[in-house]
Amino acid sequence: MQKLSFVALMMATAAVAGCDAVKQTISGDTKALTDAQIAKLIPKRVKNTKSWAADISAIYDELKLPKDASSICTAIAVIDQESNFHADPAVPNLGNAALSAIDEKLEDKLGKNMASVFRTMLETRPTKDNNFIKQIKAVKTEKQLDELYQKIFDYFTSTYKVAALTNITKLSGQGIDERVNPITTLGSMQVHIDYARAHRRMSMSDRDLRADLYTQYGGLYYGIHRLMVYQADYDKPLYRFADYNSGMYSSRNAAFQQRLVTLSGEKIDIDGDLLLYKDGSPLAKKSSTEAAAIALLATAPTPVSERQIRNDFKKEKTQAFEQTVTYQTVNKMFYDKMGRKAAYAIMPKVVISGPKLSRDYNTNWFATRVDQRYQTCMATAKKQRLV
Repeated sequence: MQKLSFVALMMATAAVAGCDAVKQTISGDTKALTDAQIAKLIPKRVKNTKSWAADISAIYDELKLPKDASSICTAIAVIDQESNFHADPAVPNLGNAALSAIDEKLEDKLGKNMASVFRTMLETRPTKDNNFIKQIKAVKTEKQLDELYQKIFDYFTSTYKVAALTNITKLSGQGIDERVNPITTLGSMQVHIDYARAHRRMSMSDRDLRADLYTQYGGLYYGIHRLMVYQADYDKPLYRFADYNSGMYSSRNAAFQQRLVTLSGEKIDIDGDLLLYKDGSPLAKKSSTEAAAIALLATAPTPVSERQIRNDFKKEKTQAFEQTVTYQTVNKMFYDKMGRKAAYAIMPKVVISGPKLSRDYNTNWFATRVDQRYQTCMATAKKQRLV
C-alpha cells in the first residue's frame, strides 16, 4: 500500500479536524443546556445547585463557549475536584502549612535582614498572647488566611519604616503582600493569581482581585476562562484536565518531547515545558528538550538554527507553536522515520506539590480523577437525555 506523503496527510487531517479546538475537544453535540438542566448535572450533595448552575451558564455566555453537556461537564468535573463546589474551600492543617510556605519565601523575597525582622514580628506582634503565628494557625479557609496576611503585611509596612522595603515594592511593581503571600491558587477552581491578573474581568487592585476569586462567580469565571478558552486539538477532555494542572498545552508539548526522544534517543523530562522557567519567565540556560532539539534539527534536511528553535520554543504556551518551523520539522522527521503521524498529545509527567497538599501527586493522578468525575457527569446527562 502506498503511503500518503506527510504534507498530504497533514492536509487531510486538518480538513477533518477543523479549527474550533474547544468544540473538538469537549463538545460532542450542539444542544445548549438551560440553567435548570445544568443544575441537574451538578452532584446532588452540593448546596444551592441552582445558584452554581446560573453562574456557570452566565459565564459560558459571557465567554461565548458552547453549553452542550460535554462542555458543561468538563467545568463541573474540575470544580468538583478542586473544591467540591465551595467558593472558599476549607483546607486541613492550612495554618501550619502556610507558616512553612511563608518562611521559605522570606529571605528570597525580603533579604536576610528584613526576613529576620518579619519573623520576629510574627512571634511577638500584635501581642505576645495573640501573636500573628497563633492567628495563622487558627485559620480554616484560604480567604481567612488571605485576609490575615493582608492585615499582617499592612501592620509590617506601617510599623517598620525601612527604606529597603519601599525599594522592594517599587522594583517589583507589587505590594509587599503579593511578593510574600504563599497563597497563589485561589477560589473554587484554584486559579493561579498570575493567570487571574493577566485576565482581570474588570479594573481592580490585586487585593480586590483576590477577593473576587473567593466569590462564587469570580472563582468560576477565572477557572472556566483558564480551562476552556484556549484552543487545542485534543481528542478527549483528559488532556485538557492535565493542562489545567500542569500548564496550557503541556499535553501537546509532552507529545512533542516524546517525538524528540524517539528521534534522538536522548533522555528528556516529558513534563510539557520546553524551556526552563523562573517566576514565569524563560531562562537563558538550555533545557534538556532544547539541547536535544538543537542536536536533532542540525541533522534535518533543512537544518534549523539554535536561534530559530529558541524563538519557536518561546511560543510553547500558545497554539501558534504548531505553526513554527521547529514543530513542523520534527513532525516531518518523525513521519519520515516511523511512517505514521505522531500522537498530538500524551500525559505529561509532572509531580504536584504544595503547602495545601498532604503529599505529592502527579498530573496523571489529577487528570484521571477529574476525568472520572467528567464521566459520571456525562452518564447523568445521558440519563437526563441531555446528550
